[in-house]
Amino acid sequence: MSLKHYLRLQHISLQQAKHWVLKHISLAFGPQQLTVLLGPNGSGKTSLLKLCAGLWQPSQGQITLYDKNLGDYPRRQLAQQLTFVPQKIHFHFAFTVKETVMMGRHPHLNRFQNTHAHDEQCVAEALRHTDLMHLAHRPVTQLSGGEQQRVSIARSLATQAPIILLDEPTANLDIAHSLSLFNLLRELAQQGKTIIFSTHDLNQIINYADQAILLNQGTVYHADTPEKVLTEAAVQQVFKVNLEKRQFSQQATSLFFSKMQ
Repeated sequence: MSLKHYLRLQHISLQQAKHWVLKHISLAFGPQQLTVLLGPNGSGKTSLLKLCAGLWQPSQGQITLYDKNLGDYPRRQLAQQLTFVPQKIHFHFAFTVKETVMMGRHPHLNRFQNTHAHDEQCVAEALRHTDLMHLAHRPVTQLSGGEQQRVSIARSLATQAPIILLDEPTANLDIAHSLSLFNLLRELAQQGKTIIFSTHDLNQIINYADQAILLNQGTVYHADTPEKVLTEAAVQQVFKVNLEKRQFSQQATSLFFSKMQ
């Protein structure tokens, strides 16, 4: 795989309040790759995403983007290459949906520079992908939580960044928009983007993701294809539930969970 768009974590550890949140993690992410972070609450998924986004600095180890230390990038330049969608969204000002999504173009504009046709095209494409065209002129503060989640995703898509990080992106979405988002992420990865997201929706990722990283107590329990990571033994050990897989077709596998006795 080409080193283009490569994000690398080398021997990363993160300590907060004298507690090691992440310990000794080494991972690499490349283009045309849809990677899912899995694990129970408190396993370190969000912390790992924030490190990858450059929002937090590791206590130990190094994170590089294109073989350059992530912390050495100017904020604007980093925002052109990497975008992050947090799980919790807070919109405090009544900008319209379109105005909010257009903010994703700011890393590409100089101060006081007007938007151009290409920026409008990027925003329109992001609105279409997230089913927001009919809400483009609504104040974002008047939207439901799920709609605001889609606005946040659209704003990140508008950046056209080659690396997209998402923390529980379907947490507030209904079933139809969740499936639409998974299909979109799959399509974007096939187009060459590097996508890393966390989720609790194990049933969907086994049919969409290329790579699964299972975290447990701040360490990588296993990293491989979803089928190889989500084994009965791993699910019992990490999630404390029983797992049954059912194959309905070559394209569809469903997972069924039950409490351990």
